[in-house]
Amino acid sequence: MTTIRVFDPALCCSTGVCGVDVDQALVTFAADVDWLKSKGVTVERVSLAQQPQAFVEHAAIRELLKAQGEKALPVLLVDAELKTTGRYPSRDELSRWAGFASAASLFTEEVAELVAIGAAIASNCEPCFRFHYDKARKLGVADDDVRRAVDLAQKVKEAPARAVLGLAHRTLEEKDVPSDVGVASNDAPQKQDSCCAPAPSPGAESAPKCC
Repeated sequence: MTTIRVFDPALCCSTGVCGVDVDQALVTFAADVDWLKSKGVTVERVSLAQQPQAFVEHAAIRELLKAQGEKALPVLLVDAELKTTGRYPSRDELSRWAGFASAASLFTEEVAELVAIGAAIASNCEPCFRFHYDKARKLGVADDDVRRAVDLAQKVKEAPARAVLGLAHRTLEEKDVPSDVGVASNDAPQKQDSCCAPAPSPGAESAPKCC
């Protein structure tokens, strides 16, 4: 099984994840280390502040510190082979070095076009929608999938507007607040009878149109 050894710079504790002003890189790496250990990988971390002798006794680390100083830290060794200096590696790198098979990427060209279509809806960009819709169709993306991307993008786009409108109604102490105001519904997206006004509820008066 793979053994990973990390030579950390001087940290406040064994992981550096303490105090009120924590470096996000340390938080991410600590989570990655826990993940590696859960997979059976042996990970040892030594800190310059708490275990300086380990740095002195390791020839390669000692030479790195002589040449570059503390900016060479952190240093990561995988089965005694030097892999990185001066930074913490990503989980993808750790996974590869540990010999774990990488999962196939879900971000295909088709998915990319659906994301772009959603972004076009969110940004009200007609040329963007036309371009990415045409490209999606050429890639074989079904209209049903495009509709789902459009509907989801519209729901996400409308959520903050509903929330702030709900806040306005509550602030003004209005009693008759429409049922769809301030609530992000998980139901099927509402149809619209104008470019930006939601469809009225059954039996309710028509919603005012802003455009």
